[in-house]
Amino acid sequence: MGAATAAARPDGTAFQELERSFSGRLVRAGDPAYDEARHIWNGSISKFPALIAYCTGVADVVAALRCARSSGLPVAVRSGGHSFPGQSLCEGGLVIDLSVMNGVRVDPENRTVRAQAGVLLGALDRETQHFGMAVPSGIVTHTGLAGLTLGGGIGWLMRKYGLTVDQLLSVDMVTADGTFVTASEAREPELFWGVRGAGSNFGVVTEFEFRLNPVGPTVVAGPILWPMEEAPNVLRFYRDWITDVPDELTTIVVHRKAPPLPAIPPELHGRPVVAVISCYAGDVEAGQEVLRSLRAFGTPLLDLCAPKPFVQHQAMFDPSFRPGWWYYFRACDVDRLADEVIDITAEHALRIASPLSTCGIFHLGGAVARVGEDETAFSGRGTGHTFNINGNCENANGFAEERQWVRDSWSALEPYHTGVYVNFLMDEGAERVRQAYGENKLRQLRALKQHYDPANVFSSNQNIAPDG
Repeated sequence: MGAATAAARPDGTAFQELERSFSGRLVRAGDPAYDEARHIWNGSISKFPALIAYCTGVADVVAALRCARSSGLPVAVRSGGHSFPGQSLCEGGLVIDLSVMNGVRVDPENRTVRAQAGVLLGALDRETQHFGMAVPSGIVTHTGLAGLTLGGGIGWLMRKYGLTVDQLLSVDMVTADGTFVTASEAREPELFWGVRGAGSNFGVVTEFEFRLNPVGPTVVAGPILWPMEEAPNVLRFYRDWITDVPDELTTIVVHRKAPPLPAIPPELHGRPVVAVISCYAGDVEAGQEVLRSLRAFGTPLLDLCAPKPFVQHQAMFDPSFRPGWWYYFRACDVDRLADEVIDITAEHALRIASPLSTCGIFHLGGAVARVGEDETAFSGRGTGHTFNINGNCENANGFAEERQWVRDSWSALEPYHTGVYVNFLMDEGAERVRQAYGENKLRQLRALKQHYDPANVFSSNQNIAPDG
């Protein structure tokens, strides 16, 4: 146990009141379960909160907030714990953990689903795919639904159906003063606007209501791999090819060393490759036809793109982003894959050393771009591509070198940056938050923050300062 934990025990009247009213589990520094409880997905982050409160419902959330405010403790909110910079923990503060609140209720007749804030993406997919439907979400199944949604939500279905926030019908939320509110287009519409892209700043969302969309259960999906040396040619072909693909197709280009997975032949394990990973959310035969020219380009090392269950494809990245590994990310948006962007990307990808590091390029457009830029707090509707450059290691060995590779790659692309996806930010400061939202939206968000959280209780996030 670190020295910070010993000095930050939540004793006194506030904690005694919380113990009397709390129905969940409370874990304090020094408790036998403390070290396990404070661990999060990104193993490079180590923080020592004073108290972790596992909430079972709204009443527990309100009680935990009351305790934190009356005792002056900082607050963090944790769902899946996938925050890249570890903002689901706080040093010496109180963590409101929602993982026990993990109920999912599908209404197939009205094509809606209600999901509590502790739900993980894989659990949501399992329930909704039983009815042949889905909510567009992220690409790693052990990601928390709450954090992903409140920042926007990009993934395999976004070009067909839009972002995760574009499916939101309502949210239940506890605000900083302990007030319970429901926000939707009809009720608290300004708050509902802010929740869809900057929601972690305004309160603790306890439950989401989403619109469901028909998907699968079989989709045409998977990676096609070429040698990394062919990346400039592959990316130029890809840039031209995607100008005509239908919205049913979402693709991610990934540069990395081929992982040692059962589906990949042993002779390719560790070989630097560039992969175009596809998901066609439509008719299987139509999808096969759309992908025909991609398959025919050059001489692929491996083609694993085939009809498969959507839930299987959703889990394909899970082995590459395991809990406890060390992660460092830098991200940016670009308008298009200009020749200069392609050449910089290919050059730096060849310098990847760790077998776990990747450079991913998400193709946006389609339904994402059909929502008006001002309709939600999420920004960058017209963005062509989102880069996510990540230096990953199993532990501290080699991590400093991978982190420097990420920074160098990101800096080389800087002349072409147009913005950044807020969920891909590390702890990069106020200016990067400004870049994520733009000046006009940030002004609106600060006014909302002033109204719902003037004391900035919810500051362990990509923080928007109150307007006071």
